[in-house]
Amino acid sequence: MAGAYEREAIRAHVLGPFRDMLAAAEGHPAMLFYLDNSQSIGPNSVAGINRDRGLNENLAREILELHTLGVRSVYSQVDVTNFAKVLTGWTIIPAEVDPDHGAEFTFIRRMHEPGPQTVIGKMYHDLGVEQGRAVLADLARHPATAKHISTKLARHFISDEPASTLVDRVAKRFLETDGNLREVAKALVSAPEAWSAPRSKLKRPGEWMIAALRAAAVAPANIQPLMQAHNLLGEPLWRPPAPKGFDDNSAAWTDGLAQRLDIANQLALRLAAGAAPEVTLEAALGPLASAQTREAIARAATRPQALTLLFMAAEFQRR
Repeated sequence: MAGAYEREAIRAHVLGPFRDMLAAAEGHPAMLFYLDNSQSIGPNSVAGINRDRGLNENLAREILELHTLGVRSVYSQVDVTNFAKVLTGWTIIPAEVDPDHGAEFTFIRRMHEPGPQTVIGKMYHDLGVEQGRAVLADLARHPATAKHISTKLARHFISDEPASTLVDRVAKRFLETDGNLREVAKALVSAPEAWSAPRSKLKRPGEWMIAALRAAAVAPANIQPLMQAHNLLGEPLWRPPAPKGFDDNSAAWTDGLAQRLDIANQLALRLAAGAAPEVTLEAALGPLASAQTREAIARAATRPQALTLLFMAAEFQRR
């Protein structure tokens, strides 16, 4: 379900209100299955009393810790538990029950913990599925969420340790626009700190390989070698090792640079027939290419060797 999740919950909302992305992500069957909420039952619900099954806090905890407020911020364990109760009943239609709509989201009232719940100091009345949506909407506009999301964006695109002024600038725009991600992206791109910082951020393996294909303007007929390369470099497609996802610090990926050389050689051999090195260089780097890199590529003995040098150049390896 990971591909559908990326397509339906993330890409569909990447330039819209953050609250829409959050609601789509947390209600998506992939998330409900991955973090076990589809099996979470309110202890005092009809299903909980009859079946003696319990509450699962995984989804509630990760929403607060990873998706919105950030770890060790404004919430407590009590908030996690209460939020988990709010999310009971958010589950998935079994395919064997309804073949036409199996694996889609559904809300089952008899699994839902009855009564009001207090999360982050605010009481939410029991309105069924709308109780959870109300909590998510408030989390989406919380100042701690603005700071957390802005920090993650700045870390991903700019630096492992982004300037506090940059984070504050982006967070301010997040709050001013009620989480409009298009405006947040504009604030990040137009900030002086985004361009004054050294280009030290290492591309993750998948990003690096896709950059090579885009620069060469070649679409591979067989993606299996690319999937194998993802695995070799420690970033298997849609299979992060934990709910936090793949590491977004450059240090986590530096050990794989030797393997990148082998893969760069293989990519260059596959792409050489349709990619002129000098054209690919301008498409990939343009004015970012150093004189040393240009000279090395120009002096390469073969076209595959030139492409390999390009793909392994420091300018190409970094964002």
